[in-house]
Amino acid sequence: MTRTGPISTLLLALLAPVTALAQGAPPPGTATWFGIHYIDTSTEGAINGIRADETDRITMTEAYIAEDLAARGFDLTAPPPEAVAQILNPVHSNGADARIAREMGTDYVIAGEVQKVSNLIQSVNLHIRDAETGRTLRAGSVEIRGNTDDAFRRGYSYLLRNVIFREERKE
Repeated sequence: MTRTGPISTLLLALLAPVTALAQGAPPPGTATWFGIHYIDTSTEGAINGIRADETDRITMTEAYIAEDLAARGFDLTAPPPEAVAQILNPVHSNGADARIAREMGTDYVIAGEVQKVSNLIQSVNLHIRDAETGRTLRAGSVEIRGNTDDAFRRGYSYLLRNVIFREERKE
């Protein structure tokens, strides 16, 4: 049995996104689109609960991402509600997302996550995995400032253009 220390674990965590980016952007194909999982870790959320404008913003953001992916040639299908009923967060589902996508016959699993740290700071991310293997092909995260529709669109636009679908630059 081997043990990894905190330094090894940290290095692996830091290198994982670099490895995912080094493979090149995934070619268009069929994808199971799990949408965005919203996590509110702010004090405001703990005190006031769910806000209607934030729920609407997640719906708007899901549509924005789906439109971008469709324009890039991805054919998106939502998973059956009963298949995801027991999954709290598809981004961290221990492979359940890939299993569902495999059963649906799609090439990819695509899911996002927004973590509200405060009303001014949100962390937005997106993951594309191979449905057959569950391996992450591309993933990225950006921090946005603000809790507005425009801030979410700008954050995901940047993430899609500059991280998820960024191609290697030829010098």
